[in-house]
Parts: sequence; structure tokens; C-alpha cells
Amino acid sequence: MTSDLNKNLIDGAWVTGPDVTENINPSDTSDVIGRYTRASADQVAEAANAARRALPAWRAAGPQPRADLLEKVGRLIIDRKDELGRMLAREEGKTIAEATGEAVRAGQIFKFFAGEAVRIAGEAMESVRPHIDVDVTREPVGVVGLITPWNFPIAIPAWKIAPALAYGNTVVFKPADLVPGTAHMLSVILHEAGVPSGVFNLVMGRGSVVGDAIVHSPDVDAVSFTGSVPVGRALAVEAAKGLKKVQLEMGGKNPMVVMEDADLDVAVGACVNGAYFSTGQRCTASSRLVVHKDIHDAFVEKLVDAAQALVVGDALDPATQMGPVASQSQLKGNLSYVDIARQDGATVVGGERLEDRTEGFFQRPAVFLDATNEMRSSREEIFGPCASVIKVDDFDEALAVANDTDFGLASGICTTSLKYAREFRRHSGAGMVMVNLPTAGVDYHVPFGGRRGSSYGAREQGRYAAEFYTAVKTSYSFAG
Repeated sequence: MTSDLNKNLIDGAWVTGPDVTENINPSDTSDVIGRYTRASADQVAEAANAARRALPAWRAAGPQPRADLLEKVGRLIIDRKDELGRMLAREEGKTIAEATGEAVRAGQIFKFFAGEAVRIAGEAMESVRPHIDVDVTREPVGVVGLITPWNFPIAIPAWKIAPALAYGNTVVFKPADLVPGTAHMLSVILHEAGVPSGVFNLVMGRGSVVGDAIVHSPDVDAVSFTGSVPVGRALAVEAAKGLKKVQLEMGGKNPMVVMEDADLDVAVGACVNGAYFSTGQRCTASSRLVVHKDIHDAFVEKLVDAAQALVVGDALDPATQMGPVASQSQLKGNLSYVDIARQDGATVVGGERLEDRTEGFFQRPAVFLDATNEMRSSREEIFGPCASVIKVDDFDEALAVANDTDFGLASGICTTSLKYAREFRRHSGAGMVMVNLPTAGVDYHVPFGGRRGSSYGAREQGRYAAEFYTAVKTSYSFAG
């Protein structure tokens, strides 16, 4: 445990808030990682006002200083990937390999947007009227509030902060209260890299205080949120009252279809990865495994063996394949869904709480057999290491079941048939479709997002990030 208090960054200064939270290791609850100050609503207002004051100079600075800053931040993150990975694994529970990989990805995101900062394109075109020119350009949307979840403590902040800064915006950043450590380290890196005062501000704390203050601040022009559906919907309603631009990334109940012609080992590998890696705590996790009847029994046998063989333990142990659930409340929710699945008629394999050498939130991977798509465990996002296996008769039924959901983030199919793959890609109702790959796991340079209850507003990541972080201006000039 560190004795020092980790502070908020407001207008270039490290500031203590009125409250403090202790960051607890979910692998070992006796391990207090550090103490982190929480901001007040008044301090959020100060941060937003600082961002407002800093906006004109940052916007006028032009693309090169922004590119240089982001390139430096990306390099520092990759240089410190082991330190960042260890913090991430300690506070969130990802295995050390996954955590270090996430840190590297964050560095890559910053480096990618360093390049995008000097590639902000516009259009020049002729008017339908003589002697008039038309230019279409992109400008910063303004002060952006960024609210991020606990399951990707550095990657998701990176893919919001980097484009916001690249396109000339200023930032008020609120990380999840459960995992402040990695976000604080990222903020230190931005500060060390020379981000101007007020351009980037860190305000840690509870969503009910800090998040609410961001959404209601008159100085904030746009809000990007990743989290639960109920919070996202409520946030959108409140942001609309202030006519703020809103981007929401929320839940998923993602299907992985396994057809009768699938390579069984490829299918099982993709499903185990998608359902149980990162302890299933990914919005893109494969929580519904939709399996053709002809391959169902063989698939189930291999899946159960592979899932139950996963080594569950301390996230910092290199032998661990699945770390703990992130918190006591999350574990409680997961275990309640195991009971619900059983009560609804599913045959449950695994899913129980595990005792380890330390006091942590460990759960065995759960497989819900004999499941139907109408069960609560097949319709509601669990956000844990739980997957339902749903048997279907043919491709048409598989596609119908896959699309029968309130969500629409990711989907996948395992098949050796070009026809099945093509038809699934064309008709899947998800924003991202995988063929013979896990539903979880995406590249940093392409758009991320879904439909219906999964996403609202413009896509994140890649060049499509410009749709949210910029405003389009059309200019007319008379040539005389």
C-alpha cells in the first residue's frame, strides 16, 4: 500500500478533494493498492471551466503540437507497459498478460491518433451557383466530458482521450471509481508529457457526484460514456436537456453461432476466449453460444472440458488463465444469475465461488446447458464468466436466435462454409461481426460500436472517431 494520496489534476495542478477511496485488489482484498481522492461537484465545475478557458489556445495551436504530444504519450505508455500492466492486474483482476497487453494497446491508440491529428481532412467543391466556392471543414466540438468503466481501465480512456485531444478538444476525464489507479497513472503520463494546463483534467470519484456534475456542466459541450444501459439512458436524457452531443457505449448479449461444418477446435477456442477471458467482463463477450444440433454434443463436451480446465487465480500469477471478478458486488450478481439459470431450467456446470490462497472474488467459469433464448440468463447481460449454450436446428434458426436480443454490439460465427459466413455477415444485427474469431478482441484503428441497446451516437476508434469529436462547418466564398 502507498501512503501518499493520489490527487485529481485540475488546470495543471494536483488537487485534493473532500473524500478519499481505497483501491482494493480483487485477487487479495487485504492488499490496499493506494488511496485516491474524490472530487466534489464544485471541483468538477472548476475543471470544466479550466477546460473552457484552455480551449481557444489548444484549438489554435494546430495539428503538429497535438501530434507531438500524443506521440510522446504513446511512447511513454509503451515504455511503462509493465508498470501499468501490474497496476491494472492488481486493481481490476485481468491476468498480467492481458493487463500488459491492454497497456500496449493504449499506447498504440495514442500513437495512431498522433497521426490522425495531422490528417484532419476536409472537402472543397464547386457550388451550384457560379463564382462561388464551398469548403467543408472539421473543427473541435469543444469541451468533452469522458466517463469510462472499470473493465478496461486504460484502453477505453485512451480511445476517448486520444481522439478528443487530436481533434483539438479539451477534456474533463472521470474514470471508474472502482479502478482509479491505472487512470491516475495515465494522467501522470499526460502531465509529464507536457499537456497544457486545463487541456486535460482528471476528476476521480463516484458517478452520482462527478459524472452527474460533468453531464450538467454548462461548460461541457459533449459527453462520451461507456457503462451500463440504465446509466447510459439516464445520462442521455439529462445531456439532451443541455443540448450536449452524446456518445454511449453500453451492454451486449453477444451470440457466437457454431455451425455443423465448423472446425471444432477453432470453435471451442473462440468460444472459451470470448466467454471467459478477462473473466467475461467485456461488453463484447460471447455470452450466448448458438450451436447446430449436429455438432452440439461434441461441442459441449469439449467446451465444458476446456472451460473447467481454466486456471482461476491471482491475476499477478503468470500461471493464471482467468483472474477474479472485479468486485464483491459484481461477484454477487454473477452468482445470482447462476441460480436464476438453474431455476429457469438450465443445467449449470461450474459457476460457483472458489476459495483461493487469498481472500479474493474468484468464480469458476459457468456453462448453462439446455438453455433457451427466452431465459433471463440468455437475455440479460451478466458481465461475468457465464455462457448459455442454445441448440438450434439449422442456419436460419441460428441467425434468428442470434438477432433476437435487445442488444447489437458483436456477433460471431464459426463455419467453413463461405455461404454461411457471407449470409451471417450480411444479416447479423450487430455492429461488429467475427468469422472464426472470438467476438471479443478488436483492432484499435477501426470503428467500434453497435446498435439498439448497445450503442448510441457516433462510433468510437479509428478515423470514425472524428464523427463525435468534431463539428462540421460549411463555408461559402464568392470569387467575384
